[in-house]
Amino acid sequence: MRVRRRTVWFMTLLSLVAVISVYYLVDPAKQFNGLTIFSDDTLQQTAITGVTDQEASKQGVTTEVSSPSHMFEEMRMQVSDERSQLRQQLTQKIASEEATAEEKNKAFNEIDGLIKQESAEAMLEMLVKSLGYSDAFVRAEGEKVSVTVMAEELSKSQANEIIYLVRSEWEGANDVQVKFSANNY
Repeated sequence: MRVRRRTVWFMTLLSLVAVISVYYLVDPAKQFNGLTIFSDDTLQQTAITGVTDQEASKQGVTTEVSSPSHMFEEMRMQVSDERSQLRQQLTQKIASEEATAEEKNKAFNEIDGLIKQESAEAMLEMLVKSLGYSDAFVRAEGEKVSVTVMAEELSKSQANEIIYLVRSEWEGANDVQVKFSANNY
């Protein structure tokens, strides 16, 4: 399973490099300047729909629009903050002159593990969303993986499908819990 996933990633990267190379070979005169996206002219030309209503836009006042998964975003932010603090502590340990080489190596491996865990959780969230859910939140702690999906209700077969997906994509996920949340706030 891992070899196939690596092959897919490699082929995706290879095709992306090929497309970009062909693009620049065909039209090398065009230079991409990423900062032009954020220029005042570009921002004024961009119309954002759904953020302001007609009356508020006439007065220049924006109205607040809540995400359909505001609660999930809050959970993601909380996890991100916790991991950011942990990453900062580990980075300080690596930079410390008092830490031994073994302690620095252990801290480096923990940072590497955090990065892998975050990317695996993000990938699982995308895969769960591809099953037809509007949003999903995945949190892993060791062998325990908790998946929360945005749904009015969740049947046993849907939960089993999510559990199967998590176990097939995440090695060592022995305890998978699936919850649903119909609350948008």
